[in-house]
Order: sequence, then structure tokens, then C-alpha cells
Amino acid sequence: MIPVIRLGFPVKVRGARLRSHDSRRWQNQPHLSVSLAYVRDILEYLHTRQIHCYRLAGQLAPYSTHPALPQFHNQIDDCARELAAIGDLARLYNIRLTLHPGFYIQLSSPHRDQVARAAQELGNAAALLDAMGLDDDSVIVVHVGGKHEDGEASRTRFAQAHEKLPARVRRRLALENDDRLFGMDDLVWIHRRTGVRLVLDVLHHACYNPRGYSLEAALTAALATWPAGQTPKIHFSTSRTELRVLMRQGTPVLQMPLPNQHSDFINPFEFIHFVQMAQRIANRPFDIMLEAKAQDLALLRLRAQLAHFAPELLAHIR
Repeated sequence: MIPVIRLGFPVKVRGARLRSHDSRRWQNQPHLSVSLAYVRDILEYLHTRQIHCYRLAGQLAPYSTHPALPQFHNQIDDCARELAAIGDLARLYNIRLTLHPGFYIQLSSPHRDQVARAAQELGNAAALLDAMGLDDDSVIVVHVGGKHEDGEASRTRFAQAHEKLPARVRRRLALENDDRLFGMDDLVWIHRRTGVRLVLDVLHHACYNPRGYSLEAALTAALATWPAGQTPKIHFSTSRTELRVLMRQGTPVLQMPLPNQHSDFINPFEFIHFVQMAQRIANRPFDIMLEAKAQDLALLRLRAQLAHFAPELLAHIR
């Protein structure tokens, strides 16, 4: 059986004038209720374009964990009805919602206060998804964090910190390989000690793969960490090749692209090659989050290109 693949994109909607979250400064009293109104509009947009995976902005509830701004701490409770309605709409439209907090989530840190802060942020993110009534496919994707001069000690600290998280947070977590510090071999080591699900980032794997895992082996390992009944998630992007022109004090400066930078659009031939390989080894459906700077426009353009270059694949892609 050829597995069904759903495509998604993160946060920003380029094909319409839609905001992803309330980004106002605290002085202007931003609120989760405003963010959820934006998310409702995004879900309607996704439905009209038959897009079934979307990564929510990490700042939906602004300042909700800020220690110096307690007036923002009860937003999730205040918006219980609105959150439930968003979850109902996502289920109605069959849209998988996920989160991917920023670099400040450092469960591998040797500093207890930083780990505690990360645990608080993850607890808040899990509470958001729980309040929407979303199932275990709605994951919070994190990285291991910094190496802090000792990679083996850092991954051990991650595993230990993971085990101390509340069960409601652990059920939401998924761990992604990065482009310079922790590869798939590190993630497999952590999975064997914690059971955390793994998200393969294809571009990151190309950038950092010290043990020489083939892409097939990395994908097989990642898919196997997801329990039956849950849908694995993969991140796919292609490397930027365009020359960048930056303005520095009014003067244009040329900047060469870096291998780990995402391209504006997805290279269709690299994607086709990856999906053909994935279909040979995968025996279950999975989702692909397209990480391109053009966001939803990149997804829609890729679909159109698949219809031209690989129509036989498009029949199995949603």
C-alpha cells in the first residue's frame, strides 16, 4: 500500500493578508483571544485550499509565562471556550495543528533555571493544545538544545529533564535533529531512553550527519518511533542558492547563501526524489511540513509542479 502524505507549512500565510498571532507589545494589552480570531481565519483559508497541516505561531498567548507580567498569566483559562471552538474547527476540516517553540527551549542546559523556564514554556504550550482538545498528533517539536561543551552530557541532561516533565507535556513532545549539533544518532540514543517521538528534518540531516546515516536509514529510524495510530511528521526544505542583497547603512552588500538556509520555494525534483524513496520504505501515512520562506505559496506551487512532473505521486499527496 502506498502511504498517503499530507503537506503543511508553518505560521505565516503569504497567500492572503492574515496575521498568525497578536504581536503587539505588552503595553497595548495583546491577548490570546485576538490570536485565536486570527487562527480561525487561517483555518478557513487552509480549508479552501485543502491544506491539512499547519504549524501554529509559538506566541499565540503573548507574555503568558512572563514572570514580571502576571496580568497575562490566565489567558488560556480565560479563552477556554474560544480554544475549544478552534479545536472543533480543526477537526471538522481535518487540519493537524502543531507547535515548534524557539531556541529558548533548552532542556539540555546545565543551568537549572533555564531548564525550569523551558519546562514552564512547554507546559504552557501543552495546555494550549489540550484546551483545543487535540489528539496526540498535535505535537510540540523541540531540539535537544546546546551542547554546552559536552554533547554526551547534554543529551543525557535532555533525557533526564524530559523524564521530569509532567505526563501531559511528554505526550505532546517530539524531538527534531538540527543542522550543526545533534544528528539522528543522538536522537535515536535519546529515544531509546525516553520514548520521545522523532521528527526527521531532511535539510538538517544533509547539513549535519557525523555518523553517516543514509537518508533512508534516518527516515526509517524516525518513522519507527511513532506508535501505531499516530501519524509521523517530517520536515522538508531545500537549501537556498540565491544571492542575497542586504542594505548596510544605505549601501547594498552581497551575501552568499548558506547551506542551512531555507529556499523561498521547494525544489520539486529533490522533493520527488525524496517522496519516491519514502514510499519504498514507509508502510504508513505521514505528514511533511514544508519549511520554505514562501510558506503556503511554496506548498501550492509544489502541488502544481507535481501535477506536471510527477502526477502519479500527486494522487497520494494531500
